[in-house]
Amino acid sequence: MPPHVLILGGTTEARRLAAELAAHPGVRVTTSLAGRVSRPGPLAGEVRVGGFGGAEGLAAWLREHRVDALVDATHPFAASITANAARAAAATGIPAVVLRRPGWRPGPGDRWHPVTSLGAAAELLPRLGRRVLLTTGRMGLAAFAHLTELHFVARSVEPPEPPMPPDTQVLLARGPFTVADESALLCDHRIDVMVTKDSGGEATAAKLTAARELGLPVVVVRRPPVPPGVTVVPDVAGALERLGLDRP
Repeated sequence: MPPHVLILGGTTEARRLAAELAAHPGVRVTTSLAGRVSRPGPLAGEVRVGGFGGAEGLAAWLREHRVDALVDATHPFAASITANAARAAAATGIPAVVLRRPGWRPGPGDRWHPVTSLGAAAELLPRLGRRVLLTTGRMGLAAFAHLTELHFVARSVEPPEPPMPPDTQVLLARGPFTVADESALLCDHRIDVMVTKDSGGEATAAKLTAARELGLPVVVVRRPPVPPGVTVVPDVAGALERLGLDRP
């Protein structure tokens, strides 16, 4: 039976890895998506959608489908999925690796305010400005729902889930965005402060450049730590190396 790699996906890196693996003769690749995006882009190899039922459910799936290696290429803030993947890999003895793009680092001129959670970001906002751009995803607006005196512009690929702040304007848009795009957005909506998660990568970094050029403060939510003992690689090449595969 050909080697079978399960990718816990949804990120750009997951798609790239799936394409690389599918190009290897004899390698079977399955990408699992959580199903939170209604129109995911095309993926190489096999695709499954939906949860597994925790670490135990994932371990059972790994055994049933004879998976030989597991790659967690989920979003850096998908902490529960990463924890479940680590436990499932340990329970089954299947080799596992976490594929995480490097986080952002502030540079000269950046006015970053690092925090550990969305709740901490909400506590900080009233001291930084009244008009806020949220780029934290559609599921995080509840942390700001009590801030009735602030105006929020929430950008998301999918409609956000309530509750949300009463004075919220929702912008449905899918990146990547250019620095010019982001500068226009910040200026058109007269944004005072931006809130974002440290997702890392170049695809969503233009907003940080735009904020720096405009002198705006940015509240940056730090990533949750990965479970201890988990192997982390920064890119697709690193994942292929850990799997013992070269690029075809």
